[in-house]
Amino acid sequence: MEPQVGSILEGKVTTITKFGAFVALEGGKSGLVHISEIANTFVNDVHDFLQEGQTVKVLVLSAENGKINLSVKKALPPQERPAFRGPRPVGSAAAPRPVSPRPAQPRPFNRAPQPMAPIGDQTFEDKLKQFLSSSEGKISDLNRNIDGKRSGGRRKK
Repeated sequence: MEPQVGSILEGKVTTITKFGAFVALEGGKSGLVHISEIANTFVNDVHDFLQEGQTVKVLVLSAENGKINLSVKKALPPQERPAFRGPRPVGSAAAPRPVSPRPAQPRPFNRAPQPMAPIGDQTFEDKLKQFLSSSEGKISDLNRNIDGKRSGGRRKK
C-alpha cells in the first residue's frame, strides 16, 4: 500500500547520493529525499545533514508509479520568523506614526515642460544612428569574445 500524501512517517536513511538520500519506510517501501528538501538552508553536501543509518521524520510529498518523494524540512515544525515591522522613527521606540492620506487632487507642476533641444548640432535621429552603430560594434566584440571562450581549447586527435 502506498503511503498517504501529506502524512509524516519515520524512516531510516539507507543511501546518500549527491542529489539526495534514500529513506527506508515501513512496509518495505523506500523513498527519495531530494537535496532541496533536506534543510531550510542551502545544502551543498547531503553528508553535512544526514548520515546513513540515521532515523528521520519525513513528509510524503508524492507517491506515484512506485516512486515516493519525501521531505525532511517540511516534516519539521515551522521556524518562527520575526515579523518585519519596518524602520522605527528616529528617537522613538513607539509604534510608527500613521501616514496621512494623499491629497485628492494632483498637485500642479511648478514649471511648464520644455521641448528637448538637440545637444550640439545632432538631432534625435542622428543620436539614434550613432547609438545603434556603437551598440552593434559592442555586441560583435562581445560575441567574438564569447566564441573564443567556447572553443574548449585544443581537441585531442
